[in-house]
This record gives sequence, structure tokens and C-alpha cells, in this order.
Amino acid sequence: MRACERESVGRANLHAEPIGGTVAGRVCKFAHPTARPKRWLLVAGALLLTLAAAGTAAAADVALPLKLSLGVEGTSDPRELTGTLQILLFFTLLTMLPALLLTMSSFTRIIIVLSFVRRALSLQTMPPNQVMIGLALFLTMFTMAPVWTDISKNAVEPYRAGAIDQATAFDEATRAVRGFMLRQTREKDLALFVHLARMERPKGPEDVPTHVLIPAFVTSELKTAFQMGFVIFLPFLVIDMVVSSVLTSMGMFMLPPVVISVPFKILLFVLVDGWHLILRSLAMSFA
Repeated sequence: MRACERESVGRANLHAEPIGGTVAGRVCKFAHPTARPKRWLLVAGALLLTLAAAGTAAAADVALPLKLSLGVEGTSDPRELTGTLQILLFFTLLTMLPALLLTMSSFTRIIIVLSFVRRALSLQTMPPNQVMIGLALFLTMFTMAPVWTDISKNAVEPYRAGAIDQATAFDEATRAVRGFMLRQTREKDLALFVHLARMERPKGPEDVPTHVLIPAFVTSELKTAFQMGFVIFLPFLVIDMVVSSVLTSMGMFMLPPVVISVPFKILLFVLVDGWHLILRSLAMSFA
């Protein structure tokens, strides 16, 4: 304040200090606003601390309706332990479901053949991936229905009725799935993985370990799917060659052959009822 009074006196005495008073007046003009934001920051911080303390106190007074506690306790009832292990096994199998679906069912062959169909038609996104996967899943459920019926009849229902224990139910379910995989596995592929495992020659199908059977089954599925895809590709390859030859003979080098061949491919596919033939062939290949 003394500095401001001193500067105001300087401004009044215009004849003595005409320039210094003006500069000092500007300094005094900006002296007070620079101190105000600091005061407001202090006041805002105090209010925030007060509100936080009040919220903590209010939360402490509110009673929660539930109490959660985690711990490990002993039990004398074997059924409680069995139920806990069943839940743990269920969630473990749930995380492995995609791998089991891809490696131990007909899904691999079906989705590869459908992908070959879309590629042969030169259609990149038609049908969409969601439609392709959905169709493959439902066709897998259709082709695997006898296996799942066998599992339900010989493993699930007797176990729920208390006629068999868990180990027997698991063996019955594994037997049904192994029977399906053995019917679709080539002997050559099975012999390859038996050799790679460095094990003795099995006396029968029941002596083949499951960890040897699964990769042999997947290899056979890949080979079968690619064979079916090659047969699907042949007629559409002929259309591509004919269209390309016609465009070259007409001197239309700048026109991509795909632009002309795609409508003819779709027309041929619709005329022969291609989806009916492909889905019928896929379903009958697992018979």
C-alpha cells in the first residue's frame, strides 16, 4: 500500500516526474490481481478437503447390505469337496472349449471348405465371417449329434443318476469322441504320429493314446478339407481362364478379368444350387 501511495503522489506531481508516474501507475494497477488467484486457490483447496472429509464420514456411517470374506476352511463332508472340484473343472473346460471345438470335432473341415467356396467365387466378404462361422457351428452340431447323444446316454445320464462315478463317466465320454476321430483319421497320419511319439505299434485302436490321436485327426481333417476345396475350385478356375482368354483376344488388356468372371461364377453357382451340393457333401463326408 505504501508503494501505491508513493506512486499516486508521483502521478500527481506531473511537472516533476511525468513519465515515472505513468509506469508506476501501471505497476500498481497489476499489483493486486496477481495476489488474488493465490487466495482463491487456497480457499478452493480448503473447500475440497472439507468435502472429502465429510464424504468419508458419511460413507463410514452407511451400513453395506453384504459382507464378503474369502478363506480356506476344512470340511468333513466329501460332497462339498466334490462340488467345489466340479465347479473348478467346469470353468477349466470352459476356457478350453474353443481348442476342443477346433481339434476334436468336424468344425475344422467345415470352416475350411466354406472358406474355399468364398475364395473360389472371388468374393472377399460375402458371405460375412459371422455367417460363415455360424453356419459352420450349426453344421458341426448336426454332424456331431450322434456322438453327443452317445455321450449323454452312456456318460451324463448314468452319472447324474448315481450309477457310475466321475472316472467312468469321463472314460465313456472319451470313448465316444475317440470313436468319431478314429473313423475320420487316415492310417498313414496315425502311423506318422505313433512313429514321432517313439512308441510301440498299437495292437488296436483302443491302444492309441489320445495325445497321439488328436494331431493325427487334425492332419487328416486338413488334408480332406483341401481335397474338397480343390474340387470346388476347378469349375471356377475354368471360368477365369475362359474370360481371361476372351479379353486378351479382344485386346482389352486394361480390363481386369475378375470384373467379368465374378457374375458368371455367381450365376453358375446359383444354377447348380451350389450351397445345397456343398452342405450335402460336407454332411455325407462324416457318415
